[in-house]
Amino acid sequence: EATQRGRVMSSRAKVLTIDTMNPTVKKVEYAVRGPIVQRAVELERELSEGIKKPFAEVIKANIGDAHAMGQQPITFFRQVLALCSYPELLNDSTFPEDAKSRARRILQSCGGNSMGSYSASQGIDSVRQDVARYIERRDGGVPCDPDNIYLTTGASDGIVTMLKLLVCGEGATRTGVMISIPQYPLYSAALAELGAVQINYYLNEEKCWSMDISELQRALDEARRHCNPRALCIINPGNPTGQVQSRQCIEDVIRFAAKERLFLMADEVYQDNVYADGCQFHSFKKVLFEMGPEYSNTVELVSFHSTSKCYMGECGFRGGYMEIINMDNEVKAQLTKLVSVRLCPPVPGQALMDLVVNPPQPGEPSYENFIKERTATLSALAEKAKLTEQVLNTVQGISCNPVQGAMYSFPRITISAKAVKEATDKGQQPDMFYCMKMLEETGICLVPGSGFGQKDGTYHFRMTILPPTDKLKILLNKVKEFHQKFTQQYT
Repeated sequence: EATQRGRVMSSRAKVLTIDTMNPTVKKVEYAVRGPIVQRAVELERELSEGIKKPFAEVIKANIGDAHAMGQQPITFFRQVLALCSYPELLNDSTFPEDAKSRARRILQSCGGNSMGSYSASQGIDSVRQDVARYIERRDGGVPCDPDNIYLTTGASDGIVTMLKLLVCGEGATRTGVMISIPQYPLYSAALAELGAVQINYYLNEEKCWSMDISELQRALDEARRHCNPRALCIINPGNPTGQVQSRQCIEDVIRFAAKERLFLMADEVYQDNVYADGCQFHSFKKVLFEMGPEYSNTVELVSFHSTSKCYMGECGFRGGYMEIINMDNEVKAQLTKLVSVRLCPPVPGQALMDLVVNPPQPGEPSYENFIKERTATLSALAEKAKLTEQVLNTVQGISCNPVQGAMYSFPRITISAKAVKEATDKGQQPDMFYCMKMLEETGICLVPGSGFGQKDGTYHFRMTILPPTDKLKILLNKVKEFHQKFTQQYT
């Protein structure tokens, strides 16, 4: 009887199989942690087991994970978080007084004076007030209402939540969302999961990845034949392309969104990462309000920021915020309801966001050290941005635009017809074939351009500029040697 029962159990198919699971999830792809990264992890394991490889270590330049690449945390931020996590330390004289007063203020805003309690769904009140004041300072006095601030689990969570609100309709009325190509794959993944229509507009590589209004118009007109375009996403400074938009360009985009009735989504998580001379970060909100009430009273805008990038690099804390402008009041009530289902963003991430928008001030004991650390981190990144562009441009068959901002370069690579054929025979994208080969031969982990989108017939890879300068030099030289070898092998 027992064997009979065993046979029945094993012949019974599982309730959840690849054929009976949610079909939209199967369409989701996220290149930044895709097959190449999985292989890199395997190689690391093999190296640790003593298996011989043509390299001593795997260098992961695939993801904007600053601390994992050796960037040092800001002392003041960690001191306050330590105090909040373990308030006994408030009696310890090694902590500076300004760190203690910040920690006390944060703890007083927490239920039961503990960071382990839930917060309000929209985020801790005092933190949202600090975020609003920060935005006002950043934007030269443009008013900001804390009630329009939603704290989020990293910027990603806010972006997905907003896309959720925007998606509706079926067939030709299905929501379409315009995203830049190349894009950060969070956008394509979220749109696939929500069953929305992805509308690609191409950045102009020849003009340093700039945005072109005529290209936006082309993409929009084409999309209107088969879906209902409702939103336009912009990443500034750009990921993976590292461009910083001019003020004029932002104005043009706002006019375009107003004319075509599009909801604007501005991903501004790299706002402190601007390196190139003559480039400056302009927030969409500031430009919108400088354009006057005709635009600032009507154009619907949501902008995103996070603790994960810039000089902080604290991506593991999952801290972020979004600010909504001109949102319909009934929709705003629905948004508040939607975020309340997930209770609240992580409180340590909210505390960290509070410190980012309200860092040590002149005259406070931690101020000098804070400025020293912040400047050192940002100037090292600026130096590495230049270095990356310079070295890659010495290689025949690689061309790299200036890394004006963010933390990636997205160079174009020449892949011969012979290599393209071999990749196609293996069922791989040519740049995936190239990056996989580089990983196996050099231990360097990059992300192929096809994971971000690119013009047909062009090939790229994305590489972070985060490794320490000495390691980055080694990495760039290995890339150079590999490309030369690859080119010879496939001519």
